[in-house]
Amino acid sequence: MAKLYPDDDQVLLSKLQQSCEKAFSQIYDKYWELVYTDAFRRLKDRAQAKDITQEIFLKLWVRRESLQIENLRGYLRVSARNRVLNLFEKENRYVPFEQLLLKVKEKEGADFLAVKNEFLEAYRALVKALPTKRQKIFRYHFEEGLSTDEIAKRLELSRKTVQNQLGRAVYSLKTDLTHLFVIVVIFFL
Repeated sequence: MAKLYPDDDQVLLSKLQQSCEKAFSQIYDKYWELVYTDAFRRLKDRAQAKDITQEIFLKLWVRRESLQIENLRGYLRVSARNRVLNLFEKENRYVPFEQLLLKVKEKEGADFLAVKNEFLEAYRALVKALPTKRQKIFRYHFEEGLSTDEIAKRLELSRKTVQNQLGRAVYSLKTDLTHLFVIVVIFFL
């Protein structure tokens, strides 16, 4: 298909909001493979990945007039991730983190202690690798038990900034540690 509009996503989104089918087709052609690949990488099932990809683009078209999207690529990738997680939840394909932790705590022995120590060392290294301000906020909240209001006053920041930095720190650690934790769980279950 010949491009009707430039590759600029903001132009395409603007035309999409005006119900331009050609702009939608151009977005679809540009991003279908990216969304499908993201979904397939998590699902390992071609049919489900195609279904999720189609749902995302259908939703984009149906909600085109009300969506406020600043980063189309990011929006579509997050949509794919969220759809996959929702599917996992519906199908009970994941075990809550807390249940895995309880199972690992039941194990004992030298091997367990060695792996546990490695996990804790990785945690400490990841906390230490956080940007300085984010690391301070994280430590104040989780190690000293301060509220976001108390941290904001202590560091002379807005409460919202503290909440954002804390959220980013937790997300970063959760993402990085989950991979290691899965290895620990597989090793001991």
